[in-house]
Amino acid sequence: MQTLKRLSQAALALAFVQIVFGAIVRITGSGMGCGDHWPKCNGQWFPPHDRLDLIIEITHRYLAFGLSLIIAALVIKAFASRRLAGVSGPGGILRPAAVAAALVVAAALLGAVTVRLALNPLVVAGHLTIAMTLLAVLAVALFRAGGLGAASDLAGGSQRARRSSVIAVGLALATLALGALTANLPDAASSCTGFPHCRTITADGAALAVHITHRIVAFLLFGHLLGIAISTAKRGDPRAVVSAARIAFGAALVQVLVAAAMIEMRFPAFLRSLHQAGGTFVWLAIVVLALLAARAAKSPEDSESVRVPA
Repeated sequence: MQTLKRLSQAALALAFVQIVFGAIVRITGSGMGCGDHWPKCNGQWFPPHDRLDLIIEITHRYLAFGLSLIIAALVIKAFASRRLAGVSGPGGILRPAAVAAALVVAAALLGAVTVRLALNPLVVAGHLTIAMTLLAVLAVALFRAGGLGAASDLAGGSQRARRSSVIAVGLALATLALGALTANLPDAASSCTGFPHCRTITADGAALAVHITHRIVAFLLFGHLLGIAISTAKRGDPRAVVSAARIAFGAALVQVLVAAAMIEMRFPAFLRSLHQAGGTFVWLAIVVLALLAARAAKSPEDSESVRVPA
């Protein structure tokens, strides 16, 4: 199981880096650095690294290839160890590992479509959504291998924390997808200047609607995470769940501050990259919170599972 845990850790870390580097590809305008060729780069497997945009784009592809190899190794090792306890079955690591492999293939195929369609905003947003789903599935695999706090004392967790964390996952995924559309749809990012409200509106139609909807859902997520952080502590949920809720809220707070600075400073590249990295970390923190809350809610000591009828 230790080998599976280490492979899951490596896959999760590389997936995080690959997602953040994908934002750097977009922000630097390097998405077409290899032309419209895929999987080759400008018609070559090993093109000369003589342009910055090509180097950035092909590095992103190298990271994706490395991630594919690690996930393949994880699947092979999990299948070979399927007779061991905790590897196969509904709560084992084999199933999320297999799902991660399928998502890698889906991401690669959609990446090819993205290049062929010259970075269509909807396809780019779909590609990011698959990447974030892959990150979540790898977190599940690592959790089932004993990482991310799975070994903590989770006795006495509440069903309310579990339900709230599931809602947070849904809000976070919607925020990410809308954020990707805002970043890639022409004029959407700059359609509303000022934070937290629009002091100036420079575009209308779909661009403005997507931007405003992204802000609204993001603020709903922020308020929801604040409520979870407060309520889990008040109810006396397991310490690991309370800590995860606080980390998720703290990450969301930093993300809001970065977003404010990014908008007020007219979208400098550094803050745009930091915003993508922050959003990815918030997503991962919420997924971990949901995993911990779900495991804790299954405890036989759950105070909400045994109630005296009125």
